[in-house]
Amino acid sequence: MSGFVRELELRSGPSLRLLQRSGGVGCVVWDAALVLAKFLETGSFPLSRRAVLELGSGTGAVGIMAATLGADVTLTDLQELQELLAVNIDNNRHLVTGSVRAEVLKWGQDVSGFRPPPDYILMADCIYYEESLEPLLKTLRELTGPDTCVLCCYEQRTEGRNPEIERRYLELLQVDFELERVPLDQHDEQFRSEDIHILSIRRKTKVGDGAPCASASACGQH
Repeated sequence: MSGFVRELELRSGPSLRLLQRSGGVGCVVWDAALVLAKFLETGSFPLSRRAVLELGSGTGAVGIMAATLGADVTLTDLQELQELLAVNIDNNRHLVTGSVRAEVLKWGQDVSGFRPPPDYILMADCIYYEESLEPLLKTLRELTGPDTCVLCCYEQRTEGRNPEIERRYLELLQVDFELERVPLDQHDEQFRSEDIHILSIRRKTKVGDGAPCASASACGQH
């Protein structure tokens, strides 16, 4: 498969080698993916031996980074991205200290094959299509358990309908989830931007369960 390789240096020294190619938004490494991948390296959220699922993996940059940190990772995206994901898994398998595999998952469709709920769900730049918001949130609701921590990283865009799409996403998200922004000074020292945000998200405890709503700040503490 032809394309251009983007290298992402690890704190331990070597670099991830991530193939990019033409063919759509999922075929390149976006800035939000770099910011989230490098944030995982800060150790704020322990990943070793944790079950991790990435939504909208694209090139697999974020999930493969998690696998180098000891997580057992499932990368998910549409069928047309599976070949690219397979190449990038193979290119970086020697750096993986956990495990990593790729599976087809279309938002809004059946997720019964992804049980039990993972410890973490990772998402980078997944909220730029208005028509995908409801399917994405349906998938999030069905994949998360009471102890699942969701880390969502996105770039704030001001052109066109992007501000409205972001506002709608956050509004719908807070129906079922509690969220907190990770402060910028906790991001990687180099890979950070005031326009790129990381949200720490957990499901709300249902009214009548006899327990208060879970705080997003508890993510990574289970």
